[in-house]
Amino acid sequence: MKKRISNFALLLGVAALAMFSSCQQSDPEEVLMRQGDIVNFAGRKWDVKGSVNQVGPGPNFFSKLYEDVWVDEKGYLHLNIANRNGNWYSTEVISQDTMGYGTYTWTIQADPMSFANNVVLGLFTWDNNTFFTQANSEVDIELSKWGNAESEVPLTYSVQPVNFGPYFDERSEYANTDSNNLLGITTHQFTWTDSLITWRSWRGDIDMVNPIMSSWSFDLSNPARIKYEGGQSSNPIIIPAPGNTTNARMNFWTLPHVAVGPENAMEHEVVIRDFRYEPAQ
Repeated sequence: MKKRISNFALLLGVAALAMFSSCQQSDPEEVLMRQGDIVNFAGRKWDVKGSVNQVGPGPNFFSKLYEDVWVDEKGYLHLNIANRNGNWYSTEVISQDTMGYGTYTWTIQADPMSFANNVVLGLFTWDNNTFFTQANSEVDIELSKWGNAESEVPLTYSVQPVNFGPYFDERSEYANTDSNNLLGITTHQFTWTDSLITWRSWRGDIDMVNPIMSSWSFDLSNPARIKYEGGQSSNPIIIPAPGNTTNARMNFWTLPHVAVGPENAMEHEVVIRDFRYEPAQ
């Protein structure tokens, strides 16, 4: 069986080497977690996004290579930002299952403070077909410094639209926790209803009962906002509703207006240990 040691440990430094060095890539034909442009992760099938031209978010090039999107022997999903033939490539996977109101939970293994200033890990919902009616039905958990080297807590919760035309700061919140709490294994969750969205984060895996390290909520008392993009505008939105083609997505990408590729010119890797979706009752 072909194996390679994950380069994720290189990003975290020698001190974290022992923690992450056990993650290895197996030959996809043997493990069958990755078949063509579909990756099997957390009991679901996910389409791997690829592009030969720069596309959103960013825009960026997106890689479909096995080396950049893969699942290890433990069932953990690995997403890379890598330089391939002189171009920087981001990665994204899109659930084949459609989803709606309910609870979305991700467990990740990372050190967001070690990310380059313009690197973004996105955990979110999206619908290509609801721009006008629901601003693409987007609810976000994002780990990034957003190009700011002074960022102290690179974790934000958001409900779109936030920064499409005017910046609507009431629709996004930085996590109220110490950045050291984000090192290693952490779980991030939001519960989406038609009148309230609540976010929570805690240390450890999904099933661990640990104190909440950060939380936020957004309700209908906020003003309606319009998403402006590509010369078009959505209806005014407070809390977006899911559509018939809404799904969960995960992406690992860069802000090109800060730098071409990661600002520190280093390849990045992040590990998604688990994802769960519980529909609203």
